[in-house]
Order: sequence, then structure tokens, then C-alpha cells
Amino acid sequence: MLTGLRRVEHIMGFPISVDLRDGDERSHDAVEGAFAWLREVDARFSPFREDSEVARLSRAELEPEELSDELTQVIDLCDFYEESTGGAFKSWLPGRGFDPCAIVKGWAVQGAAEMLHDAGARRFCVNAGGDVVTFGESEPGVPWRVGVRHPERADQLCVVLELRDGAVATSASYERGDHIIDGRTGEPARGLISITVVAADLTTADAAATAAYAMGVEGITWAAAQPGCEVFAVDSERRVFRSPGLPVAS
Repeated sequence: MLTGLRRVEHIMGFPISVDLRDGDERSHDAVEGAFAWLREVDARFSPFREDSEVARLSRAELEPEELSDELTQVIDLCDFYEESTGGAFKSWLPGRGFDPCAIVKGWAVQGAAEMLHDAGARRFCVNAGGDVVTFGESEPGVPWRVGVRHPERADQLCVVLELRDGAVATSASYERGDHIIDGRTGEPARGLISITVVAADLTTADAAATAAYAMGVEGITWAAAQPGCEVFAVDSERRVFRSPGLPVAS
């Protein structure tokens, strides 16, 4: 009988790994399908590929009725977070066209994880450049432990979280610089140096973390008020905020 499997590929600009702790031949085969899905998403939804569906939308080459169901779903999510944040989160920015990357990453990886679960896997995690979705436990009775990088010390962690059937995502400037824009001002977001969101799924965790970062300090309260979300944040004054239900490792 097959047991665990570990695999990593570089897709969408960062390493994505699968750590499968159980499963049979069907769920192992699903790992290939999950990575194929992620490669497909990269090809179809990257704003940096001239032939992608997203790039064609930015160039106004597609009519609304020509959009795929998946792109329509992504656009709806973008619209939801823009409205919810009062415009701090925006997928359409002057001079940049349509850029749904803040939504697509978590949405795509969550989809890959659900493919594994549908194929019978019950204990696994998928790590996409530090954003993680988990199912089950790493070992019987042992939750998955996810370390959150210290925003100013690359060799240290600022908190370790314990997860079962959940996801965690972090938005910060330490990897890609000032890449998150406050859509209300058109300028790089200010007020936070790192914010981590724990949620039931990575679509929510990743989008909420990015949206909250774009909002600045007010994004902490906003993110903590989102259904099912817990928050760990460090603001530009180096003050630490932790919501009461955050699953911190003991």
C-alpha cells in the first residue's frame, strides 16, 4: 500500500510543495493533476504572459460573454474585496491593467488542495511560497505546525501556528518590496510591515491578508472581523497584534 509523497515545483514565481502523509494510488496520481492545474492557472491568469486570458482582458480583447467561468469567479472575488475594503484592495490600477494575482494564488492553491482531498487524501499540506493550506494532521494527534517568518529577521520566526483543516497566509514587504498598492491613493501601502491571516481556506486567508495590508493599520481590525479569520500583525511602529482565537503552538 502506498504511503507518503513529497513533491515541489516552481510555478507562478515561487516554489509550491505538496507533503502527502497518506493516500493510495488514486490520491498519489492526483498530485500530478494538482500541479497540472497550477501550471494551467499560471498560463491563463498571469498578467505577465501576453497570451493569457487576463492579459487579453486587460487589452479589451474579450467580451464579457467570452470570459471563462473561472475568470468570472476571480473577478467576482476581486470585486468583493475592493468593495469590502473601501477601494484599498484593487485589481485594476492605472498603468498596470488587470492584475488578480492577490486573489489567484490562494484560489489556485486551494483548488489544488481540494483536488487531492477529492481523490481520497486526508493528511497533507500544500505550501505555496510560505502560504499554507492543510488537511487533517501531520501525524495522528499532531497538528501541522506553520512558522511565520519574522518580518525583519529572515532567520527567525515570530510565531508558530498549529493547524488542522485550515490555511494561513502572510502579506509583507520583505520578499518583494513595496508591491502592494493602496488602491485609494495609488501609492505603496503603509502602516504594516507584516500581517498573517488564518482562515478555513487559502482563498480567504491570502486575499484577506493582502487586502488588510493594503488598508494599513485599519486592516488589522477589518481582517479580524472577517468570518472565521484570525490575525497576527506587526505595524510600522513594531507593535504586535494577535486576535484571541489565533491557534498559537503551545
